[in-house]
Amino acid sequence: MEIIDILAEDFVVTSLKATSKKQALEDLAQKAAAGTGLQKRVIFDVLLERERLGTTGVGSGIAIPHGKIDGLDKLFGCFARMEEPVDFDAIDGEPVDLIFLLLAPEAAGADHLKALARISRVLRDHAKCDKLRTAATGEKIFGLLTRDVQSQPA
Repeated sequence: MEIIDILAEDFVVTSLKATSKKQALEDLAQKAAAGTGLQKRVIFDVLLERERLGTTGVGSGIAIPHGKIDGLDKLFGCFARMEEPVDFDAIDGEPVDLIFLLLAPEAAGADHLKALARISRVLRDHAKCDKLRTAATGEKIFGLLTRDVQSQPA
């Protein structure tokens, strides 16, 4: 499972202007609705429900909100760099400025977990995250996320 299998360049947001976790999730749900054909409200509700289980703010300024949605036919990703970091209730208490949204079909099972593991591995690379934070264009961000990535077991 590679990032390029779930993320298209059109779904890289270089400067998300949200001022809160809820607004960021809502804005990303809107973007994901455009890419999946699903209703924004359905996506937003799934993301909020997942956040109620525990934060998806994994630390170091990164969040990986995710959820399974009935009616989705394949894994879908959307990446956003925040214009200003927001409080995401992250495990380290730090605000979040890089968000990778992952949506999966209800029956995705192992594919959902493999995709989460892959995203996590890519975003654990501090040097790569520094480059994501300073990349000038969505094309550069997309390239950083999808190129020159060596697959490794989880």
